[in-house]
Amino acid sequence: MPNDIQISKFMSLVLRYAPEEAGLTLDENGWADLSTLCTAIERKFGASSADVVRVVDENPKKRFAIEGDRIRAVQGHSVDVDLGLAPATPPPVLYHGTKEEFLRAILREGLTSQSRQHVHLSKDVETARIVARRRKGKDVILRVDSAAMAVNGATFFLSDNGVWLTDHVPPRYLLEISERELP
Repeated sequence: MPNDIQISKFMSLVLRYAPEEAGLTLDENGWADLSTLCTAIERKFGASSADVVRVVDENPKKRFAIEGDRIRAVQGHSVDVDLGLAPATPPPVLYHGTKEEFLRAILREGLTSQSRQHVHLSKDVETARIVARRRKGKDVILRVDSAAMAVNGATFFLSDNGVWLTDHVPPRYLLEISERELP
């Protein structure tokens, strides 16, 4: 059986950052031809189109969406796409998981989108912890005063898989949560 994690990572790569690596073209909304992706995955991993659909359906983070004969990543793009998300009112507080080594720069510059189109924020501490654990080093969880940001004109979007997106989080809206405050 093909390795679902490898397939998912490859799909993230080609649907978010480098569509050309699978012979894909993304439309203005990030959609690509599903059969072209399935052919590339079959060649690379020996996986069937049913395996691709299963990986999409069973992905716990719901990173991908299939609509008819099209597929796309639901957020996280570095290529310029318009996901067609409507502005949404965020909960009063959101969270961001990162590593201690980045904290100084974040507290100076705020959270920036880096190579992505948006900053990704979590609705709860546990999800932020999962995000922080993806890299080595000491985890840091930041509380984002999203209510104040919204009052001051920031726009937020809610992706299809529950990730909150915004362009930038200035330092004044960030607070490091201490270990004793974490659940």
